[in-house]
Amino acid sequence: MRIGAAHQTYAQAEALLDTNVQRVMLVALFAALVLFPFFADQYWIYLACLVLIHIVSTTGLNILTGYTGLVSLGQAAFMSVGAYTVAILEIRVGTPFLLNLILAGAVSAAVGLVVGVPSLRVKGLYLAIATIAASFILHFLFANGPAFLGGTQGLSMPPARLFGYDLARPFHLYWLFMPLTALAVAGAANLFRTRIGRAFIAIRDRDISAEVLGIPLLKYKLLSFALSSFYAGVAGGMWAYFFRVVTPESFPLIYSVFFLAAVIVGGMGTILGAILGAIFMTMVPEILKIAVSYMTFIPNATAQLSPIRTIVFGALIIGFLLFEPQGLAEIWRRVRRFFHLWPFKK
Repeated sequence: MRIGAAHQTYAQAEALLDTNVQRVMLVALFAALVLFPFFADQYWIYLACLVLIHIVSTTGLNILTGYTGLVSLGQAAFMSVGAYTVAILEIRVGTPFLLNLILAGAVSAAVGLVVGVPSLRVKGLYLAIATIAASFILHFLFANGPAFLGGTQGLSMPPARLFGYDLARPFHLYWLFMPLTALAVAGAANLFRTRIGRAFIAIRDRDISAEVLGIPLLKYKLLSFALSSFYAGVAGGMWAYFFRVVTPESFPLIYSVFFLAAVIVGGMGTILGAILGAIFMTMVPEILKIAVSYMTFIPNATAQLSPIRTIVFGALIIGFLLFEPQGLAEIWRRVRRFFHLWPFKK
């Protein structure tokens, strides 16, 4: 028997789902995800695929920034490494798409290890500047590197193939992206039930104390960079299969700011926060755009109100920072606590 949120055993404390209500909600969520593409039109399936890509990348950045306390503005650059890896493998080698995605994550993780070396000596704003520098270096290499990278024109690649069928449409890619995203989120959630994940949290809370307790800072900081970059590389590979054109301009610095904002808005240091933040950052601009398009009483409303739409989106982000700094995940926790006490008592 549990009283409130207290747990009687370690198994209860470590369980990802500790109530029957949560289990029912998870089953309902998966049922909705399976049924969604059969009832949605191509536009919403397109947005769903984009959300799934962003969830993977935001989850990776949350491991680094939210759980380990290392600020990075290079997530888009690591995605570009994964995207180029997938494009080259697909064009030059023709390996299966799942293997390409794994290799994309591995190559990005290796780059992340190199970029993460300064994290032992610098942190905060200085580390963010170091990751920005890495982004510019990677952009220069992709634009001016060997001919097989495609130069400024980039690379065009064929669609992913499964059992001889092309996965070219968003409807087809959804069935590839959805289980990959679920696996990535589940892996991140389980990571923080392990010694590695707890070491990340200890470094975030007080790195000097963590080192005194025997946690090797360089090892775990580099491991956090590698894991975050692995997620970014897989997301970049998914992005490459989705758009099938990869150029140096596909992953600008503002894209990294997008992911950092998603972590902050969703809630730093929570897996749910990464999911909610990615959904918010992807969907709110689209919803605002749709809302503006319905304002037919204003001549040329889309062109005239586009700046206002951007301002509203920015104001929403600022509002979260001012009034709910713990993000959307905290709002969800408050709703859960309310219904946990009334009327759904166990």
